[in-house]
Amino acid sequence: MPQGFQDKGKDWECQRKETDMRQIVIDELRTEEKEKIEEFLRNQAKPGPMAGIFWLPVPSILLNEVQEAHSKCGPYSFAIEVGEASVSFELLVRTPASLHCSCIGYATAAQRDYLLGFLDRMVAELEIKS
Repeated sequence: MPQGFQDKGKDWECQRKETDMRQIVIDELRTEEKEKIEEFLRNQAKPGPMAGIFWLPVPSILLNEVQEAHSKCGPYSFAIEVGEASVSFELLVRTPASLHCSCIGYATAAQRDYLLGFLDRMVAELEIKS
């Protein structure tokens, strides 16, 4: 049985923990696909503090009410991590100013759509097949 699930007869029930991270992962990337993704992210996102980490800024028009009110906490971004053979897009909107503020939270529907649009454009432009 997969970790985080509980058997309920034929149905499976997800047992989310508060520490679980919601993310979108593209895995089983070939080396050349990973390299193309890293180059794309170097040009389209901001490099993070460690190798393989990138920040995709959230456009100000997409900020929620709390994020708008916390302008001093910004800029707001999605974290993107390029691994050995994968790339993951966190659905958490973060700020470099604080780790524990009410303005940090999971993406709204509009923010999620923006991230998915970015991901779709990247996959199409780079012709990722994985």
